[in-house]
Amino acid sequence: MRLDGKVGIVSGANQGIGRATALRWAEEGATVVCADIKEECRTHEEIEEKGGTAITVVMDVRVADDWRRLVETTVERFGTVDLLANVAGVVNMLSPDTVVGLTEEAWDNVVGTDLKGVWLGMRAVIPTMQANGGGRIVNISSLAALRGLPNLASYSAAKGGVIALTQQAAFEYGPDNILINAIAPGTIDTPILADITDEMRAANARAHIINRLGKPEEIAAMATFFCTADADFLTGLTYPVDGGWSVKGNY
Repeated sequence: MRLDGKVGIVSGANQGIGRATALRWAEEGATVVCADIKEECRTHEEIEEKGGTAITVVMDVRVADDWRRLVETTVERFGTVDLLANVAGVVNMLSPDTVVGLTEEAWDNVVGTDLKGVWLGMRAVIPTMQANGGGRIVNISSLAALRGLPNLASYSAAKGGVIALTQQAAFEYGPDNILINAIAPGTIDTPILADITDEMRAANARAHIINRLGKPEEIAAMATFFCTADADFLTGLTYPVDGGWSVKGNY
């Protein structure tokens, strides 16, 4: 098992990519702290049923004190933090998501969760990783950060910020053996898409060369690879996991 003995925190662990990452890390031998804003998060129970070790900590990634408490809890229970996956994210459901149509409330919600949450997560875990001789961090960006897409102004801005912040943090903390990379998924079949029409689903599928939506498990696989010894010479990258969308370029 490639993550045997490691302790990892996964934000947004209740569903989608976060849940898939937590489950995959556990399968690879890691102890997993499942962080989520939803009290009903039961991913840790799935891990325990399969013989793994996990707990859930309810927290809001936008709140610095919640991150502090999360790291303290993890260190108290398991002694360290070796891995972090910053997965928690939202899309704008409060207003039109164009530069002109955005409201401040919508902007603050998306940027606060999708970008500030990533910064706060790294800020919280890096001192522990420094003290322990290193660590691995994976941040979830999006293909929307790499090209213009309709009605994603706040989301694209936040996810673009994740790429820049990943590069900066990798530069600052690489000498401490803290390797930090990002993933830019294409359209992934998660509960966020539950309410879209069949027509929209088909259009999203066609955007990818392989003509289907991605699976959360496929993003989790890359999030796991970045945390293994096979990726010891990789840092500061943003890797598209997008079924070829970045090559195809349009619908």
